[in-house]
Amino acid sequence: MNFGVVVFPGTWSDRDCGQVIERVLGAPLTYLWHKDPDLHGVDCVILPGGFSYGDYLRTGAIARFSPVMESVIDFAEGGGLVWGICNGFQILCEAGLLPGALIRNDCMEFRCEWSHLVCERIGLPFTRGLREGQVIRVPISHGEGNYVADPATLSQLEQHGQVVFRYSDPEGQVVPAANPNGSQHSIAGLVNRRGNVLGMMPHPERCADAELGGKDGLLLFRSVIAASRDLVERGVGDPGLPGRQPVGGIPPSGQVG
Repeated sequence: MNFGVVVFPGTWSDRDCGQVIERVLGAPLTYLWHKDPDLHGVDCVILPGGFSYGDYLRTGAIARFSPVMESVIDFAEGGGLVWGICNGFQILCEAGLLPGALIRNDCMEFRCEWSHLVCERIGLPFTRGLREGQVIRVPISHGEGNYVADPATLSQLEQHGQVVFRYSDPEGQVVPAANPNGSQHSIAGLVNRRGNVLGMMPHPERCADAELGGKDGLLLFRSVIAASRDLVERGVGDPGLPGRQPVGGIPPSGQVG
């Protein structure tokens, strides 16, 4: 499994992701400069956190036009795994790979704290190592993490099971007090219809080492590695190649079973 981490101007969590991939997991890593459209044969593209180009417009609105993003879009449409974290989630929305948008936190303050997430969608390449209803503890660090979408889009997300994580209390109860930014439906992470593109605001790469306060983030990274390994063992081929078979058991029509 070869991870590719995109580096935009202003990005800082690229190195955090790289530390987890190389030092903790011992997996191959390629840093992808935003001006280079070549994805260099990676199997999973990570769009990391960090204020890409600043917050002068909607966060991610400028980064979306970097040359690498056209390749990322083609990669995702071909079934490749794409994972946007924090600002990476914002870029995915601006690029049209995920619906909705991220706006200023409803408290109008930057929030940097630990949060609890309840997992509502298992069996994805990103969550196969989690149980349905499992609560994980993951830090947030953002000023624009308030997920919004029109009522029709929110309804479709719920109907098709695209909400992967919601902010919750430690017992997994989705209550207003556990929502740190005002996100509609307490959405902390969601996936596209096909199941190969995940966007989430919390930072799993910052809780992948006990010395940093927790290891719950490793569950997601290890899930991706296991999903890739299974594809190869089943003879599906290189999971990074466009046109490959659907991931996570989700049919190419995009319908969620």
